[in-house]
Amino acid sequence: MVTVTPEVFEGQMEFLHKSRYRTLKIDDLLDIINGKLIIKEKSVVVTFDDGWLDNYVYAYPVLKRYKINAAIFLITDRVEMASNIVRSQESKIKGQEITIPAHSESKNLIANGQSHKVSINWDMAKEMQDSGLVEFYSHTKSHAKCDRLSEKELWEELHESKKIIEEKLSKPCPYLCWPYGKYNETAMQIAKDIGYKAIFTTRHGVVEKNPNPFSIKRIVVKDNIAWFKKRMVIYTNPIISELYLKIKKK
Repeated sequence: MVTVTPEVFEGQMEFLHKSRYRTLKIDDLLDIINGKLIIKEKSVVVTFDDGWLDNYVYAYPVLKRYKINAAIFLITDRVEMASNIVRSQESKIKGQEITIPAHSESKNLIANGQSHKVSINWDMAKEMQDSGLVEFYSHTKSHAKCDRLSEKELWEELHESKKIIEEKLSKPCPYLCWPYGKYNETAMQIAKDIGYKAIFTTRHGVVEKNPNPFSIKRIVVKDNIAWFKKRMVIYTNPIISELYLKIKKK
């Protein structure tokens, strides 16, 4: 789990808002990659992996407050299980505060195969999607390492997750994020055959000139507002970003 405290996350999103960064939807990013859209403003894409419950409880109110667009890559088996378990009566009442386990307890639940207890459900996803700010795409069906799967297993992981997201949320799901960043040529080809138009990785970096839409890099955010501000200044300046990333590789 990559963890940013709610307070730090709010500070980071407040910085994007006050500094007039444009937060893009992934459709916008693909239009830029394909040469259909030119944006001169400082721009970023905000993504979350897995679909943890804290995305709804803590992150979503902040995204609404600052009008930040974001994409969440869902592990659909977990969302399905979260939608089927019976939560406490208080959590079912709209507007009532939802209690989520502490970070240490959440890690234990995940380690013990009970990650669905700290995952969002479909009702939460629909509510976030209806805001017009949050979109949902595939992080596979079960969060398997896709470089270790057979063709049949890959098809199930990639096709079924795409299918259920489209059914539950009534919107296309053309984007995928590899669990653990693990994939191979077979996984990539099957993803393309299924109909994914772009794929996100765990590779560190920014979207540069003439990028491969099937290998989009990202920046893992740290639990530090000052670090975040400095990196945003660096990474949204093409010249500084290129130099910084070259130096960092050495």
